[in-house]
Order: sequence, then C-alpha cells, then structure tokens
Amino acid sequence: MKNHKSLLLIVLLISPMISLYAQLTVNQDRLEKRITELAQFGIQENGETERVAFSDADVAAQQWVISQLKEMGIETHIDFAGNIIGIRKGTSASKKPISFGSHIDRVPHGGNYDGCVGSMAALEVLKVLDENNVKTKHPLEIIIFSNEEGGVVGSRAIAGHLKKTAFSVKNSTGYTIGEGMMRLGGDTTRLSEVARKKGAIAAFLELHIEQGGILEKESLDIGIVEGIVGLKWWDVEFNGFANHAGTTPMNARQDALLAAAKFIVAVNEVATSFEGAQVATVGRISAEPGAPNVIPGKVVTSLEIRDLSSEVIEKVYQEIEKRALEISKASGVEIKITALDTTANPAIMDASIQNEIEKSINSLGLSYKSMPSGAGHDAQDMALIAPTGMIFVPSKGGISHSPKEFTSASDMANGANVLLKTILALDKKLD
Repeated sequence: MKNHKSLLLIVLLISPMISLYAQLTVNQDRLEKRITELAQFGIQENGETERVAFSDADVAAQQWVISQLKEMGIETHIDFAGNIIGIRKGTSASKKPISFGSHIDRVPHGGNYDGCVGSMAALEVLKVLDENNVKTKHPLEIIIFSNEEGGVVGSRAIAGHLKKTAFSVKNSTGYTIGEGMMRLGGDTTRLSEVARKKGAIAAFLELHIEQGGILEKESLDIGIVEGIVGLKWWDVEFNGFANHAGTTPMNARQDALLAAAKFIVAVNEVATSFEGAQVATVGRISAEPGAPNVIPGKVVTSLEIRDLSSEVIEKVYQEIEKRALEISKASGVEIKITALDTTANPAIMDASIQNEIEKSINSLGLSYKSMPSGAGHDAQDMALIAPTGMIFVPSKGGISHSPKEFTSASDMANGANVLLKTILALDKKLD
C-alpha cells in the first residue's frame, strides 16, 4: 500500500510539470518585434538594413543583444573570437551545456531573416523559460556567432579550426578578420582559449531560414536538416598588361578581364559537367585600372565550390584549375589561384537529435521533411565538437541574401516552438 501511495505522490508532483512543458509556447508577436528591432541596427534611408560583420551597426547590434540577455538575468560575455556567450544555469552543476543560437551579421545588401531568425528565436526560448520559471538540468548556452557570413569565423574558433592565416582576410568594411574580432571585443592573442574540446557540449541546435524554396513549394512547415554542404573559397588573380585601348591591336593584348571572363564561363561549364548537386560560383570581380580607355592589366575574382562531399569539391576544383591553365597559356595572362582559410567541411547532423526534432514537430502537429542544406552554417563547425541538429523554416519565394528575403511570423514561431520543445526533450534525455 505504501508503494502505491508513493507512486501516486510522484505522479501528482510530476504531472503539473509535464503539463507545463506541453503548454509552453513562444510569443509570436514578441519574436517578430525582436526581428523588427534588430533590423534597426544599420537601417538606411531607403528602409533597408546594412550590417556586415565588424561594422558599427554590427557592434551596436551585438550590444543590444547583450542587453536583452542581461535583462533576463543571463550571465553574458564576449569571448575572444567576438562571439556573444550567454549561460542560463541548470540545476545540475555536473551537466554539460545544451547550446543553441545563430548569427546577426549579414551579407552586403542582405535581408532581415538570415541568421537573425535563429538568434532572436534563441532569445525568445530563454524568455519563455524565464517567465514560466522553468528550470532545466543542463545549463542552456546561447551563442551568437561572430562573422558567420565571412567564413563562419566565430564557430570555427569554438571548434578550434580558425587559423591565424584567416586574420588578414578583409570583408567589405575594410577591416580584416583579426581587426574585426578586436572591434567586437575579442582578443586574437588569446584565440586558442575559445576552442572547446570535443564532447564539452551536450548538444548544439540551430534554427535558420531555409534560404531556398523547397519548403514553401511543398507547403511544409519545417525542414529537418540531414547534412550541410562543405564549401571552399579561393581568390583568383589575373595578371596581364595594362595598355592603351585605342592603340593596342586586338591580337597584341594581354587582357586580364577577358581572361577572367573566359574563366567565369569555364567555372560554370565545369560545375555543370559533373552529375550531382555541386555548385561553383564566381560572385566577386574587380578590375584595374578600371578606366574605359585602358585594357585591364589586373583582375581579381572569387571562386566558391560547394557540395556534401569533400571529394567532389576537390574534383571540381582540379578541373577548374586545369581550365585556368589552358586560359592562361592561350591568353598570355598569368593566373594565380590562392586558397582562403574560410573552408567549411561537409557536416552530417546527429541522427538522434534529428529524431528528437521530428518528435517535437509531431507534437505540434506541423508538417515537415528531411533535407540537406545547400548553404553553410555555424552548425557545420559545431558538429565537429558536439552532437548537432538544425531546423529550417520556409523562405518566401526561396529568396535569401537579398532585401526581399522574408519569413512570416507564424513560420518563425513554428520553428521557435520546435527549438523550444527539442531543447526540453534533450534536457530530459541527455546525461
């Protein structure tokens, strides 16, 4: 009889907590308001926002996020890589943290949702737990990564894979990565202290907009990410000879821009010659001296290749390099290809976390599909040191890296609720 009474008492004590967990939900209006408020940092006269990593707007937005966390009593600091780190203590001091977050920096002329949805949803999850006085066994760690768009810099530092050679790479602000980290409050001389050992984090989750049109096209609420493509970047330099455009015959020119144009066409031809979903892109080009009446003597372009397989990336690159040598020989223009230290390897998401995400989706009555990510994310590097999962929400029209980028408030809230429930489920399940 005593055993029955004890069991009944346990059930009575636990039932309210189970009920509370089931009823917890994010505040959709508050989440949307945070997205709108964040968009004010870097707002332009045309109503669009510019907030490239390391810019004044990025620094100001970072401080705003910190203020939001401190209002919730979250212990917050900036690590030596410029990442915002916030810790909500758990009830068990021995438990490893469950980490989650994204980024708030943007590409030039980008939109208000890429990275920002996951970051603001992470804030909203913490707010919901705070206002409902929900305690978790594990510490909960929010991470707002620095300079994701410039080569997942903050997450690479945490994974211990950011090399000093990356410090000299500049972004559109004119600051190098090294200078930028210092602007954000980091310290490049102590970067090694940022790196986490494998297994130091119980799990990592990232919510993100899809940046493609699959979910919207199929009228689905959520994407469960199976894996993230790897990507590699190169600078490609073309050195010809600058000369008078009116007096130099066409057959006597060493036109660096013409060679670059042929290279760009070759990149497209090579990428489409392989079976599979690999992509190769030249997205940046600059020509010198840049005068209409001078044959360009120097051109620098970018090269990016992405695929779920590192081997495929290498095969595509080798074929592009071969075509570059042919173009150089035929044109008399020297072509130099330099690998940049902004590489991200393909990452497969943890199967058990994918399963917990699926359970959370089903409990909310949402529709979903499992899918790869064609874009790189901070989760890619975090997967090197922790079991990692990623949640997608729809992007209207499949548009991203554009001021026209948009995700509805209801879609954001759906993703945030999946994030919330998955975090709570992992807190119960993990050691």
